[in-house]
Amino acid sequence: MQDTHISLAHGNGGRYMRELIDEIFACYLVNPDLDVHADAVPITVDGEVLFTTDGFTVQPLEFPGGNIGSLAVHGTCNDLAVAGAIPKYLSLNAFIEEGMEIQTLERIIKSLAETAAEIGVNVVCGDTKVLRRGEGGGLYLATTGVGIRQGHVMSMNNIRHGDVIIVSGPVGDHGIAVMLAREQFGLRGDIQSDAASVLKLTTAALKFKGLRFMRDPTRGGIATVCAELQRATGMGVRLQQENLPVRDPVQSVCDMLGYDPMYLACEGRVVAIVEPSEARNLLETWQSFEEGQQAAIIGDIDSAIPQVIMHTEIGGERILEELEDDPLPRIC
Repeated sequence: MQDTHISLAHGNGGRYMRELIDEIFACYLVNPDLDVHADAVPITVDGEVLFTTDGFTVQPLEFPGGNIGSLAVHGTCNDLAVAGAIPKYLSLNAFIEEGMEIQTLERIIKSLAETAAEIGVNVVCGDTKVLRRGEGGGLYLATTGVGIRQGHVMSMNNIRHGDVIIVSGPVGDHGIAVMLAREQFGLRGDIQSDAASVLKLTTAALKFKGLRFMRDPTRGGIATVCAELQRATGMGVRLQQENLPVRDPVQSVCDMLGYDPMYLACEGRVVAIVEPSEARNLLETWQSFEEGQQAAIIGDIDSAIPQVIMHTEIGGERILEELEDDPLPRIC
């Protein structure tokens, strides 16, 4: 491909579009199930299928610890993983803005392909569209994921009074990493996004019969997951601030800018609800993995209260309201 930037011709169905697909998408997403000439492709499944879809509009497109390509794979596969599935197939739709540098697009698709290969999921179909200059953020991605259920069926309906809440690692890394990459506040740091696969963690958790539910705390963070739990179950949530794992650099940025790490996006963490008798064993299992070394029990379900309450480190309490404003737009 001789061009250095995307033009509208790359979306016209002709030679330029063919070269874009062949020399970038097909080149890096190579696998025996990918047929760039087919309108539809067959997939083989053996078991109960779980199906999810997602969209990614993060700005900037590349940030410490990842980019929109790796994020799209991790985000979609993690949605399947916390639902109790092994990811098998992905579709990929790329909405590319006119004027995007082709080298940047190539880096992102290469990263996407490498991430998919690490997880063991195949991109089997997709589409590209070129948006006019000014109509997009450089690149938007939309994905659909297919996975096969493993283990038992989880549901918020299974949650009971006294169940324990565990998070698999430090929270807020992704939200702060993306914010710093924007350089909107004149701040710099070496905070890396936590974007990663949670499949090893979820597969281990599914071996526990007392596992009630899992969720990845992406947009809106831990606080939003807890608000969903309260709303769905009618029971309150008690959280212990002193147990919440937050890296010092993340907390420092939050303190300077007035952010609450409870509301910041994570892209490689799992929140699990488990019956009390198995909570310690699940925690120790997660802590035995590199991905879960800083896992922690952060609270429990309490039917005696109607809200999400945080017990603060200084001995007080505060109610965590459901997120309304979005302090960090386009975080995923």
